[in-house]
Amino acid sequence: MSPKSGTPKKNLMLFSGRSHVELAEEVAKSLNVTITPQTLHSFANGELYVRYEESVRGSDAFVLQSFSPPINEWIMEQLIMVDALKRGSAKRITVIMPFYPYSRQDKKHKGREPISARLIADLFKTAGADRILTVDLHTAQIQGFFDGPVDHLHGQNVLADYINEHYGDNNITVVSPDSGRVRLAEKWAQQLGDRPIAFIHKTRDPDKPNQAVANRVVGNVENRLCVLIDDMIDTGGTITKATEALLEGGASDVVVASTHGILSDPAAERLANSRAREVIVTNSLPIPEEKRFAKLTVLSIAPLLARAIQEVFEDGSVTSLFDGSA
Repeated sequence: MSPKSGTPKKNLMLFSGRSHVELAEEVAKSLNVTITPQTLHSFANGELYVRYEESVRGSDAFVLQSFSPPINEWIMEQLIMVDALKRGSAKRITVIMPFYPYSRQDKKHKGREPISARLIADLFKTAGADRILTVDLHTAQIQGFFDGPVDHLHGQNVLADYINEHYGDNNITVVSPDSGRVRLAEKWAQQLGDRPIAFIHKTRDPDKPNQAVANRVVGNVENRLCVLIDDMIDTGGTITKATEALLEGGASDVVVASTHGILSDPAAERLANSRAREVIVTNSLPIPEEKRFAKLTVLSIAPLLARAIQEVFEDGSVTSLFDGSA
């Protein structure tokens, strides 16, 4: 008996949680699709409910959620969305998390600590995710926590293009806020035209989160425009102290560039009052009006996410988006 042949039809469907609908709408516009309608609400006791208004059977589903406060509620919401897709017989489920939650808890610093970044990966795998698409992980090793493909996009490209366009004619030194980010600074320096690098030697007490002491500048920054880079800005303490250290070390000016603008209080106030010339972040996380200030520039990563989604959907090469080759 001969097998029956068929004509498989691929169907891209985009879904959005409630944390950053603006970004999802930008991505949908770039893809020329609409966000799949859904019923999604919270019960009085905080439990979440989701139901999709269209059939998802056989679809290539992409679920976008950004993890701003309340971060744990948004994680749970995306997990439930993935579970609903699995039970609705979606063919493949790709979780899009522009900012990977709990990424700073990627290893044990002391005994009896969790590795929460691994737990997040396990939760999404158990819920039914086949693939994760994320931007600028805190550490690259997190890619190995998920048992499946992880597309690690570089928001640095979006930021570097802006720096080249607006500051490319200056004598630039790329500065890492600590010794652990020197490799990232090297990549930035190459992308900005083989610029010199420097870093801030600092100390941090593991018992006091979000507190660091900038000690001294290692490298030549005198009379140079310093591009101070990091993957995220949380409370802004590290960045503002590093800015002061650079200016005291003779830098002519400081421009801050970071992919993820978490901006927990009092970050906006600190950065607004800092001596940095400009603070550049992406919209990987929603930044409400009350956290915006005059020297803040927010760049969109929606085109980058849309291109990655298109490549995944068409079984193309996501790698080609950031190194120019497949």
